[in-house]
Amino acid sequence: MILKFDKKYWEANYTNGTTGWNIGEISTPIKEYINQLSDKNSSILIPGAGNAYEAEYLYTKGFNNVFILDIAHNPLQNFKYRNPSFPDSHLLEEDFFEHNKTYDLIIEQTFFCALHPSQRTNYAKRMHSLLTKGGKLVGLLFNFPLTNEGPPFGGSYEEYQKIFEPYFDLLTLEKCHNSIKPRANREFFIILKKKQL
Repeated sequence: MILKFDKKYWEANYTNGTTGWNIGEISTPIKEYINQLSDKNSSILIPGAGNAYEAEYLYTKGFNNVFILDIAHNPLQNFKYRNPSFPDSHLLEEDFFEHNKTYDLIIEQTFFCALHPSQRTNYAKRMHSLLTKGGKLVGLLFNFPLTNEGPPFGGSYEEYQKIFEPYFDLLTLEKCHNSIKPRANREFFIILKKKQL
C-alpha cells in the first residue's frame, strides 16, 4: 500500500514536530543564487514551502512578488507569525497540482523529494505549466538512490534528466558544491529553463 502524502499527513508532521527537513534557515546554494538576482519585480513561487525561509530571505531583500504555497496550514501560519507584514494574499494554502497561476521563477527546496516518486512526471508537467515563457525552475534535488523509504525520496542524474528533459532545457544539473554540511555530496543544483513545446 502506498502511503498517502496528503494534507492530513503533512499537518500531522508539523503538529508532531517530525520535520527533519527543516534546517531553520535558507540553504546556502539557494541563498547564493538569490544574491545574484537583480529583477525585484520577478514573480516567484516556492511550492511545498514549509517554513519558507527562502521566501523570508527574498522578502527581506526587497522581492515583493513572492508567493508561498503549501498544502498544510501550520507552516504558513508559522511563516506569517515570523513575517507579519508579508501579504496574506501571497500565502497559498493549496494543492500544488491544482494551482494555476504563472511565475517567472520557481524555487525547489525539498518539495520534489517529499512527493511520491509516482508523481514526478506530473510534477515536471505542472512546473512547466506554472512558468512564464523562458521561466526557470531553480533549486536542489537529492542525490542518493531512489528507494521506497521516504520521504525524502532520492534519485540519480539519469533519472532527473529523463523526468525533466521533455519539458526543460537543463541549463544546470550538477552536484552541488556548496551544500550545508549534513547534505554534502547528497544534492544536485538545478537551473531548468522552460521549453516551448
